[in-house]
Amino acid sequence: MSSCLSLLRRAALLPFLLCAALPAHAASAAPAHKVIVDMDIGDDIDDAFALALLLQSPEIEIVGITTDWGDTALRVRLLERLLRETGHAGIPVAQGITTSNPTPFTQARYAQRGLPPSRPPQDAIDFMLREIKRQPGQVTILALGPLTNIGAAIARDPAAFGKVKQVVMMGGSVRAGYRKSQYVPVRPADREYNIASDVKGAQSLFGSGVPIVMMPLDSTQIRLDEVERNAIFGHGSPLTDAVALLYHQWIDAYQPWSSNMPSLFDVVPATWLLDPASCPTTPLRVQVTDDGLTREVAGQPNAQVCLAADQPRFFQLFMQRLLK
Repeated sequence: MSSCLSLLRRAALLPFLLCAALPAHAASAAPAHKVIVDMDIGDDIDDAFALALLLQSPEIEIVGITTDWGDTALRVRLLERLLRETGHAGIPVAQGITTSNPTPFTQARYAQRGLPPSRPPQDAIDFMLREIKRQPGQVTILALGPLTNIGAAIARDPAAFGKVKQVVMMGGSVRAGYRKSQYVPVRPADREYNIASDVKGAQSLFGSGVPIVMMPLDSTQIRLDEVERNAIFGHGSPLTDAVALLYHQWIDAYQPWSSNMPSLFDVVPATWLLDPASCPTTPLRVQVTDDGLTREVAGQPNAQVCLAADQPRFFQLFMQRLLK
Protein backbone atom coordinates (compact mmCIF):
# COMPACT_ATOMS: atom_id res chain seq x y z
CA MET A 1 0.00 0.00 0.00
CA SER A 2 2.78 2.43 0.91
CA SER A 3 4.52 1.81 -2.44
CA CYS A 4 1.26 2.60 -4.26
CA LEU A 5 0.91 5.87 -2.34
CA SER A 6 4.50 6.74 -3.18
CA LEU A 7 3.89 6.14 -6.88
CA LEU A 8 0.74 8.24 -6.81
CA ARG A 9 2.56 11.07 -5.11
CA ARG A 10 5.37 10.97 -7.67
CA ALA A 11 2.91 10.91 -10.54
CA ALA A 12 1.11 13.90 -9.04
CA LEU A 13 4.39 15.80 -8.97
CA LEU A 14 5.17 15.32 -12.66
CA PRO A 15 3.06 18.29 -13.88
CA PHE A 16 4.72 20.50 -11.30
CA LEU A 17 8.22 19.52 -12.45
CA LEU A 18 7.37 19.81 -16.15
CA CYS A 19 6.03 23.35 -15.79
CA ALA A 20 8.54 24.52 -13.21
CA ALA A 21 9.50 27.48 -15.35
CA LEU A 22 6.05 28.92 -14.66
CA PRO A 23 5.37 30.63 -11.32
CA ALA A 24 3.21 28.52 -9.02
CA HIS A 25 1.22 31.50 -7.81
CA ALA A 26 1.36 34.77 -9.72
CA ALA A 27 2.68 37.58 -7.58
CA SER A 28 -0.16 39.88 -6.68
CA ALA A 29 -0.17 43.63 -6.73
CA ALA A 30 -0.14 43.62 -2.91
CA PRO A 31 3.04 44.89 -1.20
CA ALA A 32 5.68 42.27 -0.44
CA HIS A 33 5.70 40.67 3.00
CA LYS A 34 8.47 42.31 5.04
CA VAL A 35 10.18 39.45 6.86
CA ILE A 36 13.03 39.09 9.33
CA VAL A 37 14.21 35.46 9.25
CA ASP A 38 15.54 34.27 12.62
CA MET A 39 17.26 30.97 11.92
CA ASP A 40 19.78 28.38 13.13
CA ILE A 41 20.99 27.49 9.63
CA GLY A 42 23.90 25.04 9.51
CA ASP A 43 22.77 22.24 11.83
CA ASP A 44 19.81 20.55 10.15
CA ILE A 45 19.26 21.08 6.41
CA ASP A 46 15.66 22.29 6.42
CA ASP A 47 16.75 25.89 7.12
CA ALA A 48 18.63 25.99 3.81
CA PHE A 49 15.59 24.77 1.88
CA ALA A 50 13.39 27.33 3.63
CA LEU A 51 15.77 30.18 2.82
CA ALA A 52 16.02 29.03 -0.81
CA LEU A 53 12.24 29.17 -1.12
CA LEU A 54 12.11 32.70 0.32
CA LEU A 55 14.88 33.91 -2.00
CA GLN A 56 12.91 32.57 -4.98
CA SER A 57 9.69 34.33 -3.97
CA PRO A 58 9.04 37.93 -5.11
CA GLU A 59 6.22 38.26 -2.57
CA ILE A 60 8.83 38.24 0.21
CA GLU A 61 11.07 41.18 1.09
CA ILE A 62 13.73 39.82 3.40
CA VAL A 63 14.42 42.79 5.68
CA GLY A 64 17.28 40.86 7.25
CA ILE A 65 18.41 37.50 8.62
CA THR A 66 19.34 37.03 12.27
CA THR A 67 21.41 34.03 13.33
CA ASP A 68 20.13 32.01 16.24
CA TRP A 69 21.47 29.41 18.68
CA GLY A 70 24.87 27.82 19.02
CA ASP A 71 27.79 29.34 17.08
CA THR A 72 25.92 32.34 15.73
CA ALA A 73 29.12 33.93 14.37
CA LEU A 74 29.81 30.90 12.16
CA ARG A 75 26.19 30.97 11.02
CA VAL A 76 26.77 34.57 9.90
CA ARG A 77 29.68 33.39 7.74
CA LEU A 78 27.56 30.63 6.25
CA LEU A 79 24.78 33.04 5.34
CA GLU A 80 27.10 35.70 3.94
CA ARG A 81 28.76 33.14 1.66
CA LEU A 82 25.43 31.71 0.51
CA LEU A 83 23.90 35.14 -0.15
CA ARG A 84 26.99 36.42 -1.96
CA GLU A 85 27.34 33.37 -4.21
CA THR A 86 23.64 33.38 -5.15
CA GLY A 87 23.35 37.10 -5.95
CA HIS A 88 21.69 38.26 -2.70
CA ALA A 89 24.61 39.95 -0.96
CA GLY A 90 22.56 43.06 -0.16
CA ILE A 91 20.44 41.30 2.49
CA PRO A 92 21.62 42.32 6.00
CA VAL A 93 22.77 39.56 8.34
CA ALA A 94 22.91 40.14 12.11
CA GLN A 95 24.48 37.92 14.76
CA GLY A 96 22.29 36.55 17.53
CA ILE A 97 23.10 35.40 21.04
CA THR A 98 25.75 32.68 21.19
CA THR A 99 24.78 29.62 23.23
CA SER A 100 25.98 26.12 23.92
CA ASN A 101 24.64 23.65 21.35
CA PRO A 102 24.65 19.85 21.64
CA THR A 103 23.58 19.53 17.98
CA PRO A 104 26.40 19.13 15.39
CA PHE A 105 27.03 22.12 13.11
CA THR A 106 26.93 19.83 10.09
CA GLN A 107 27.59 22.51 7.47
CA ALA A 108 30.53 24.13 9.26
CA ARG A 109 32.98 23.49 6.41
CA TYR A 110 30.84 25.51 4.00
CA ALA A 111 30.81 28.37 6.50
CA GLN A 112 34.52 28.19 7.33
CA ARG A 113 35.47 28.38 3.65
CA GLY A 114 33.60 31.64 3.23
CA LEU A 115 35.30 35.00 3.46
CA PRO A 116 36.16 36.15 6.97
CA PRO A 117 34.00 39.07 8.11
CA SER A 118 35.27 42.48 6.98
CA ARG A 119 33.59 44.25 9.92
CA PRO A 120 31.87 43.32 13.17
CA PRO A 121 28.38 41.94 12.53
CA GLN A 122 25.27 43.79 13.60
CA ASP A 123 23.63 42.73 16.86
CA ALA A 124 20.50 40.68 16.10
CA ILE A 125 18.42 42.04 18.97
CA ASP A 126 19.20 45.66 18.09
CA PHE A 127 18.47 44.96 14.43
CA MET A 128 15.17 43.22 15.14
CA LEU A 129 13.84 45.94 17.45
CA ARG A 130 15.06 48.78 15.21
CA GLU A 131 13.29 47.39 12.14
CA ILE A 132 10.06 46.69 14.04
CA LYS A 133 10.03 50.26 15.40
CA ARG A 134 10.88 51.71 12.00
CA GLN A 135 8.01 49.84 10.31
CA PRO A 136 5.38 49.26 13.02
CA GLY A 137 2.77 46.65 12.18
CA GLN A 138 4.54 45.67 8.96
CA VAL A 139 7.37 43.31 9.89
CA THR A 140 6.83 39.56 10.26
CA ILE A 141 9.41 37.56 12.18
CA LEU A 142 9.84 34.09 10.71
CA ALA A 143 11.22 32.09 13.66
CA LEU A 144 12.91 28.89 12.48
CA GLY A 145 15.03 28.03 15.52
CA PRO A 146 14.98 28.20 19.32
CA LEU A 147 13.34 31.41 20.55
CA THR A 148 16.44 32.86 22.22
CA ASN A 149 16.73 36.07 20.20
CA ILE A 150 12.99 36.67 20.35
CA GLY A 151 12.89 36.17 24.11
CA ALA A 152 15.79 38.61 24.49
CA ALA A 153 14.06 41.19 22.28
CA ILE A 154 10.88 40.96 24.36
CA ALA A 155 12.88 41.33 27.58
CA ARG A 156 14.82 44.34 26.25
CA ASP A 157 11.87 46.32 24.86
CA PRO A 158 8.46 44.65 25.15
CA ALA A 159 6.62 47.75 23.87
CA ALA A 160 8.72 47.88 20.70
CA PHE A 161 8.42 44.13 20.12
CA GLY A 162 4.67 44.47 20.50
CA LYS A 163 4.62 46.46 17.24
CA VAL A 164 5.58 43.37 15.21
CA LYS A 165 3.00 42.33 12.63
CA GLN A 166 3.20 38.65 13.61
CA VAL A 167 5.58 35.86 14.52
CA VAL A 168 5.32 32.88 12.17
CA MET A 169 7.19 29.99 13.72
CA MET A 170 8.19 26.36 13.44
CA GLY A 171 8.04 24.84 16.87
CA GLY A 172 6.10 22.83 19.39
CA SER A 173 4.10 19.62 19.37
CA VAL A 174 0.37 19.89 20.09
CA ARG A 175 -1.39 16.61 19.24
CA ALA A 176 1.37 14.60 17.53
CA GLY A 177 5.05 13.96 18.29
CA TYR A 178 8.12 12.95 16.30
CA ARG A 179 7.87 10.00 13.93
CA LYS A 180 10.17 8.62 11.24
CA SER A 181 7.41 7.82 8.76
CA GLN A 182 3.88 8.92 7.99
CA TYR A 183 2.91 5.22 7.83
CA VAL A 184 3.54 4.50 11.53
CA PRO A 185 1.05 5.34 14.28
CA VAL A 186 1.00 8.91 15.53
CA ARG A 187 2.96 9.39 18.75
CA PRO A 188 1.75 11.57 21.61
CA ALA A 189 3.01 15.15 21.76
CA ASP A 190 6.77 15.45 22.39
CA ARG A 191 9.21 18.04 23.66
CA GLU A 192 10.01 19.65 20.30
CA TYR A 193 13.61 20.82 19.76
CA ASN A 194 13.07 24.55 19.15
CA ILE A 195 10.80 24.99 22.17
CA ALA A 196 12.74 22.72 24.53
CA SER A 197 16.07 24.37 23.68
CA ASP A 198 14.93 27.69 25.18
CA VAL A 199 11.79 27.27 27.24
CA LYS A 200 12.00 30.76 28.77
CA GLY A 201 12.17 32.36 25.33
CA ALA A 202 9.15 30.35 24.20
CA GLN A 203 7.19 31.28 27.34
CA SER A 204 8.01 34.94 26.75
CA LEU A 205 6.69 34.79 23.19
CA PHE A 206 3.46 32.96 24.02
CA GLY A 207 2.81 35.38 26.87
CA SER A 208 3.63 38.50 24.87
CA GLY A 209 0.23 39.03 23.25
CA VAL A 210 1.65 39.43 19.73
CA PRO A 211 -0.03 37.50 16.87
CA ILE A 212 1.53 34.02 16.54
CA VAL A 213 1.16 31.55 13.68
CA MET A 214 2.53 28.21 14.85
CA MET A 215 3.56 25.22 12.74
CA PRO A 216 4.28 22.37 15.19
CA LEU A 217 5.44 18.79 14.58
CA ASP A 218 1.82 17.95 13.78
CA SER A 219 2.11 19.65 10.36
CA THR A 220 5.83 19.98 9.56
CA GLN A 221 7.16 16.41 9.30
CA ILE A 222 7.12 16.43 5.50
CA ARG A 223 9.86 14.33 3.87
CA LEU A 224 11.76 15.36 0.76
CA ASP A 225 11.77 12.20 -1.33
CA GLU A 226 14.47 11.14 -3.83
CA VAL A 227 12.46 12.29 -6.86
CA GLU A 228 12.19 15.85 -5.56
CA ARG A 229 15.80 15.90 -4.32
CA ASN A 230 17.15 14.83 -7.70
CA ALA A 231 15.08 17.47 -9.49
CA ILE A 232 16.39 20.20 -7.16
CA PHE A 233 20.03 19.10 -7.11
CA GLY A 234 20.14 18.60 -10.87
CA HIS A 235 18.57 21.97 -11.64
CA GLY A 236 21.93 23.74 -11.84
CA SER A 237 21.13 27.26 -10.62
CA PRO A 238 23.56 28.95 -8.19
CA LEU A 239 20.93 28.62 -5.45
CA THR A 240 20.13 24.93 -5.97
CA ASP A 241 23.88 24.19 -6.31
CA ALA A 242 24.48 25.83 -2.92
CA VAL A 243 21.62 23.88 -1.32
CA ALA A 244 22.97 20.64 -2.84
CA LEU A 245 26.41 21.27 -1.32
CA LEU A 246 24.92 22.04 2.10
CA TYR A 247 22.77 18.90 1.87
CA HIS A 248 25.79 16.68 1.16
CA GLN A 249 27.71 18.18 4.07
CA TRP A 250 24.69 17.49 6.27
CA ILE A 251 24.61 13.87 5.05
CA ASP A 252 28.38 13.49 5.56
CA ALA A 253 28.24 14.63 9.20
CA TYR A 254 27.94 12.14 12.03
CA GLN A 255 24.26 12.12 13.02
CA PRO A 256 23.16 8.56 13.77
CA TRP A 257 19.53 9.53 14.40
CA SER A 258 19.03 10.86 10.87
CA SER A 259 18.67 9.53 7.33
CA ASN A 260 19.33 10.87 3.84
CA MET A 261 15.70 11.99 3.55
CA PRO A 262 15.33 15.48 5.05
CA SER A 263 12.24 16.57 6.92
CA LEU A 264 11.18 20.01 5.69
CA PHE A 265 10.13 21.36 9.09
CA ASP A 266 11.16 24.97 8.48
CA VAL A 267 9.87 25.08 4.92
CA VAL A 268 6.26 24.75 6.12
CA PRO A 269 6.02 28.21 7.78
CA ALA A 270 7.92 29.76 4.86
CA THR A 271 5.38 28.24 2.46
CA TRP A 272 2.50 29.44 4.63
CA LEU A 273 3.70 33.04 4.16
CA LEU A 274 3.26 32.58 0.41
CA ASP A 275 0.08 30.49 0.49
CA PRO A 276 -1.80 30.22 3.81
CA ALA A 277 -4.04 27.51 2.34
CA SER A 278 -1.00 25.20 2.28
CA CYS A 279 -1.30 24.89 6.08
CA PRO A 280 -4.76 25.96 7.35
CA THR A 281 -4.75 27.14 10.96
CA THR A 282 -6.97 26.69 14.00
CA PRO A 283 -7.12 29.21 16.89
CA LEU A 284 -5.83 27.58 20.09
CA ARG A 285 -4.51 28.61 23.45
CA VAL A 286 -1.04 27.14 23.80
CA GLN A 287 0.79 26.92 27.11
CA VAL A 288 4.54 26.28 27.22
CA THR A 289 5.30 24.17 30.29
CA ASP A 290 8.51 24.43 32.28
CA ASP A 291 9.65 21.08 30.87
CA GLY A 292 9.26 22.29 27.26
CA LEU A 293 5.91 20.87 26.19
CA THR A 294 3.37 22.95 24.26
CA ARG A 295 -0.02 22.07 25.66
CA GLU A 296 -3.40 22.94 24.23
CA VAL A 297 -5.39 24.45 27.12
CA ALA A 298 -8.75 26.11 27.60
CA GLY A 299 -8.98 29.87 27.32
CA GLN A 300 -8.61 32.77 24.92
CA PRO A 301 -6.56 31.66 21.88
CA ASN A 302 -3.02 33.05 21.74
CA ALA A 303 -1.94 31.39 18.48
CA GLN A 304 -3.17 30.25 15.09
CA VAL A 305 -1.92 26.66 14.86
CA CYS A 306 -1.60 24.49 11.76
CA LEU A 307 -2.33 20.89 12.74
CA ALA A 308 -2.13 19.36 9.24
CA ALA A 309 -0.50 20.61 6.04
CA ASP A 310 -1.94 20.23 2.55
CA GLN A 311 1.06 18.30 1.23
CA PRO A 312 0.20 18.29 -2.51
CA ARG A 313 -0.33 22.07 -2.38
CA PHE A 314 2.87 22.49 -0.35
CA PHE A 315 4.97 20.54 -2.86
CA GLN A 316 3.41 22.30 -5.84
CA LEU A 317 4.58 25.67 -4.56
CA PHE A 318 7.91 24.51 -3.13
CA MET A 319 9.08 22.58 -6.18
CA GLN A 320 7.97 25.13 -8.76
CA ARG A 321 9.70 27.97 -6.93
CA LEU A 322 13.01 26.18 -6.50
CA LEU A 323 12.99 25.02 -10.14
CA LYS A 324 12.05 28.37 -11.64
